[in-house]
Amino acid sequence: MTSATTWATLNAPQEKEFMAELDQQVQEAKSQLDAHAAEIVKWHFSPETGSPFWLNWAKEAGWNPADEINCFDDIISKFPHFQDEWLRDLPNEIWRPKAYDGKPFSIFETGGTTGMPKQRIGWEDYKIDYTAFSETLSDDHFPRNHYWMMVGPTGPRRLRLAIEHLANVRGCSCYFVDLDPRWVKRLIASKQFDQARAYMDHVIDQATTILKHRSVSALFTTPKLLEAMAERKDLIKAGIKGVFCGGTTMDKQYTRFLVEEICENQIGFVPTYGNTLMGLARHRPFGPDNDYSITYHAPQPRAVLRVVNPKQTESLVDYDEWGRVELTTLTKEFFMPRFLERDEAIRRAPWDNDPWDGVAEVRPFGAMENKIVEGVY
Repeated sequence: MTSATTWATLNAPQEKEFMAELDQQVQEAKSQLDAHAAEIVKWHFSPETGSPFWLNWAKEAGWNPADEINCFDDIISKFPHFQDEWLRDLPNEIWRPKAYDGKPFSIFETGGTTGMPKQRIGWEDYKIDYTAFSETLSDDHFPRNHYWMMVGPTGPRRLRLAIEHLANVRGCSCYFVDLDPRWVKRLIASKQFDQARAYMDHVIDQATTILKHRSVSALFTTPKLLEAMAERKDLIKAGIKGVFCGGTTMDKQYTRFLVEEICENQIGFVPTYGNTLMGLARHRPFGPDNDYSITYHAPQPRAVLRVVNPKQTESLVDYDEWGRVELTTLTKEFFMPRFLERDEAIRRAPWDNDPWDGVAEVRPFGAMENKIVEGVY
């Protein structure tokens, strides 16, 4: 069977064969994840390689994960939820694995609209994550050996280095227009809408100036900034061939609008879901056939996304049901078990390109009950 087989094209025997092949892929991916999970836990809980935080945690917990974790399900059953306060309150060096002693680390931030942001240290993880993501991109929409532009948060965010690395991997250089989402959220929360709009106009002014005077073929930005840029400039005539979009919620109606009205079905539209703690999830194909519902799959085995019952987080929700997003990160630089994200999503079944669970129609947790401030990012 070809990758990403379309169900509508299959007869009954082909469907049976496809499902058998998919089931085999799912089992192979699970075995790979189990081996990787055991390896990473052993790394972080061994005195020769592990970090002070996790070595101290094991001592206080009274058990040794290096000996007792043999598969990913062991992590779910034996570890509590990772607490984001640990990344706010504790000194960064406590997270450095001993194997990285003597190597200066980068410090990346996430959150922090009010109070202390979460901070994650790192060395090469973002390069690994985004190099892998490059393989999913079309050369037609993201030409090699050209120029990109990012309009979004730089500063202490990992995203700036990651996008530049992704461009460089494809032989491209990248222009940057900075955005401070913390300031925008504060303005909106305090109902200073005129100031928020003025700041957004300031950002768009800079972006359209670059597009006027420089050749750019690919954009990375947020949906709302993309929409604002398109109001000011014809992106197709400006030479844009591909767009990455991430940050704020993209429901089915808004996704259709972005694809059909903003990108006019000519600019390649690549929605992204990721953060400093996970890396970057890839999307499966979407469009009129599935009503523009976007499903993302984590870069497993380096990160795992589960959709769990908010009231009983050990349990997954059924496929095609809503639940809270839980993230486990499994790299030699960073181990983060069972972190409850601020997002909710629909649990989707595996598919042949990514034979593990996906998360669909991601939105802020509690979005249906609460008023969520997202700003422009």
